[in-house]
Amino acid sequence: MKIITAEEVKARTDAGEKLNIIDVREPYENAEFNIGGNLVPLGQIQSMQIDDLESFKNDELIMYCRSGNRSGQACLILETLGFKNVKNLTGGMLNWRETFKV
Repeated sequence: MKIITAEEVKARTDAGEKLNIIDVREPYENAEFNIGGNLVPLGQIQSMQIDDLESFKNDELIMYCRSGNRSGQACLILETLGFKNVKNLTGGMLNWRETFKV
């Protein structure tokens, strides 16, 4: 599994790059604070309900959660299913909020 830092993601989005960012948290967590990722909860990925992600099988997918644990699990599952370029956002939203003071 590859990792990506909050600084890298923010720099790329600030530069106008269109990233495929997936939030694997629960809907209430996403509603409280998010960085614009598409919501696909980990439970959905665990139960193989990944139709929304199939078109990204060969593209970079950046996964995030609260701390990096659930998104790490999601990365491993997707890699097992043949996704080629899945990255885990190190430290998740806890790190993002601490790094950027939001």
